[in-house]
Amino acid sequence: MIRTRWGRLVPPRDDAHESLGDDRGDVPGWVLVTLMTAGLVVAIWALAGPALADLFQQALDRVSGF
Repeated sequence: MIRTRWGRLVPPRDDAHESLGDDRGDVPGWVLVTLMTAGLVVAIWALAGPALADLFQQALDRVSGF
């Protein structure tokens, strides 16, 4: 028990426990982050995909040429 300024005894506050009570989280935020990440992956793949495929094919041709 903690004694207040006025001499009254009160139990200690448990702020960590109170903050854990709301476990819903920020669902719209996580959905937005996930969709934006997926969009970036698709955009980068669309731009770099042909160049990476060509680079991979060149590497295979050099290895199989020995």
